[in-house]
Amino acid sequence: MKSADMDTSFIADALPAFLSEAREQIEAIEQLLLQLEDAPDDRNLLDALFRCAHTVKGSAGIFGLDAVVGFTHHVETLLDRLRDGQLSLTPALSTLLLQCNDQIKALVDAAQNPQAGEADDGAAAARADLVARLHAVGSEADAAPDAPAALPDCGAAADGAATATAGGAWQLSARFGPETFRNGMDPLTILRYVAGLGSIPRLACDTAAVPALDEIDPECCHLGFELTLETKASQDEIEAAFSFVRDDCTLRLTPPAASAEPAPPRLGDLLLEVGVVTPGELAVALQHQTDARRATGKAPPIGQILQAEAGIRPQVVEAALQKQTRHRVAAAAAPDDNRFIRVQADRLDAVINLLGELVIAGAGAQLLARQTKQRTLIEANTQIGRLIEEIRNGTLKLRMVPIGETFSRFRRVVRDTASELGKDVALEIVGGETELDKSVVERIADPLMHLVRNGLDHGLESPADRTAAGKPAQGKLTLSACHESGGILIRIQDDGRGISRSKVLARAWERGLVEHGVTPDDADILKLIFEAGFSTAETVTNLSGRGVGMDVVRRNIEALRGTVTIRSEEGSGSTIDIRLPLTLAIIDGFLIGAGGTKFIFPLEAVVEVIEARSSAMAADSRGRTCVELRGRVLPVVDLRALYALDSVPPPRVSVVVIHANGRQYGVMVDALLGQHQTVIKPLSRMFRSLRGISGSTILGSGEVALIFDVNSLSQLASTDIAARGGRSEAATVRSSAKEPHA
Repeated sequence: MKSADMDTSFIADALPAFLSEAREQIEAIEQLLLQLEDAPDDRNLLDALFRCAHTVKGSAGIFGLDAVVGFTHHVETLLDRLRDGQLSLTPALSTLLLQCNDQIKALVDAAQNPQAGEADDGAAAARADLVARLHAVGSEADAAPDAPAALPDCGAAADGAATATAGGAWQLSARFGPETFRNGMDPLTILRYVAGLGSIPRLACDTAAVPALDEIDPECCHLGFELTLETKASQDEIEAAFSFVRDDCTLRLTPPAASAEPAPPRLGDLLLEVGVVTPGELAVALQHQTDARRATGKAPPIGQILQAEAGIRPQVVEAALQKQTRHRVAAAAAPDDNRFIRVQADRLDAVINLLGELVIAGAGAQLLARQTKQRTLIEANTQIGRLIEEIRNGTLKLRMVPIGETFSRFRRVVRDTASELGKDVALEIVGGETELDKSVVERIADPLMHLVRNGLDHGLESPADRTAAGKPAQGKLTLSACHESGGILIRIQDDGRGISRSKVLARAWERGLVEHGVTPDDADILKLIFEAGFSTAETVTNLSGRGVGMDVVRRNIEALRGTVTIRSEEGSGSTIDIRLPLTLAIIDGFLIGAGGTKFIFPLEAVVEVIEARSSAMAADSRGRTCVELRGRVLPVVDLRALYALDSVPPPRVSVVVIHANGRQYGVMVDALLGQHQTVIKPLSRMFRSLRGISGSTILGSGEVALIFDVNSLSQLASTDIAARGGRSEAATVRSSAKEPHA
């Protein structure tokens, strides 16, 4: 059976997994090439780069994707010469390899829809040109690619000894199950791939399991192989060759002696380390053990000898034996610690949705238990609530991914865009380990792309302009991320020319966005950049000048319940801050009441709570008030004035201190109702105009509580509150609070 004849159903099932893994390898190739531009002689990076290309080629060969195998082989040949020091990685060669990587990606994508890629003559011509350039760079004697490693004949061991590689000789034993052929796999194809990892000086085919000719089933596999593989590849790379047949194959690997795993610590060494025995006592015990082995052929355990001759207590020896056992277990389990399981995103989303309903149902059950006042029932529901919270935290972590993976994609964007613009730009990534929900990461990628390209085009100057301004010729663009107030702060910062407020204001007057002659404050002027169709570019380019993009960026960020702000200083650069929630599903909330309506703060944004008299907290004409907090004035938002809540204020109120947008402010509330697991529900179109509100949730009683957007609420602390607006919002707040859970 050949790979071209693999079962169609197997291809349909396994191909998506190959495509996903191949795209990860292709992404890794791009990142490694960009890292090598800063360290072109880093052997570890070169080895990793070669392994990625080799993995893509080998996996594609298993699926019969000859176009991917053929083109990637040329790239792999050149990478091997780089790794051996025959070539040096220059900027021009790095650009060529990046272009080749783009072609590999296109070929892998075409494998998902073969009919669409067959007629693309332009792509075939582009690949042929890249192959010619690869051969020219490599100065190869002939234009033909190196032949893949040949597979030795089955049978007796090959004559002669092959030259051993630095990696050593692995002993492989593979027994393929009877369903191997039916599942569409060809053992010979797998062995050809293994041969590509190095050289096979010995290969024997085990035919002991093959039945008699009149009893054999031609669709069953009865093959087994014993071989020696001399390679520099790691155990994971060798096992990867059998990844698609692990359910139908028994594989045993014996590593080279030089790379064998270290043995667990010896019992005598453990006792010596803690000072229970002296080196002399241990030497005497070991000598007695050796003498006993020579005399009787059987040596007593070293622990038994030490108990008899050195007076070591049996409990101490037992403890040392247990520690030795733990070392063995840990060593055996180590290879499995970093295993991953791929799960379809829609299945995980379904689990998150069910978890949200479970949280709401659990809150309702807990409320009913408290109403019964039965102690055992309350305790049982409290325990269930704790378990639900643990399940919630564990499930949400499954969707958390480092944002550094998204940031890394912009290395290529910065490199290519800066080259197109004739600029020299260094990209710095800070806080790439910061985690947030995968759905947020996916939806923020496009806005970040536009902001990065916009900073390269508008913000950073050309090397000549920077030198004339007394700056380094190389510009700097920084992407950073950190956790802040229960959310994440993403910052795009450059050291370019900054934003000319006079130019922005002139264009705003011209477009009628601001009344002519009126000069708003700096923050409002910078906000004009996010108006639809607004642009200060003098000419239209491929990157900017059409006034399309920044308004879309703002809408996309706000759709994620986030905010975007700009700070800029002319001549020094600009900073764009994007604040986003960590997750769009479930958060820890702090439930409060004001005027008969319930609200929720994200718990991580709450700093503290202070108490004050209601009579001393009268709001001014702008709906604001303030309190003294440890010698400083704290601005306070009055929810009653903001939303015109009609109810009698209590004699004493509480002020919840919130940290957001880099500062603190207070919110006056009537009642503190404690921590609450909050399942975030989107606001309907009717309530989206509410200021300072980002979503809603359903309480255990069926009531609706509104979730505050703490960043927007901080802006309301210094914004005029029109009476008309307040009455309008009050109506929507009251109507939303009266809606029961359907």
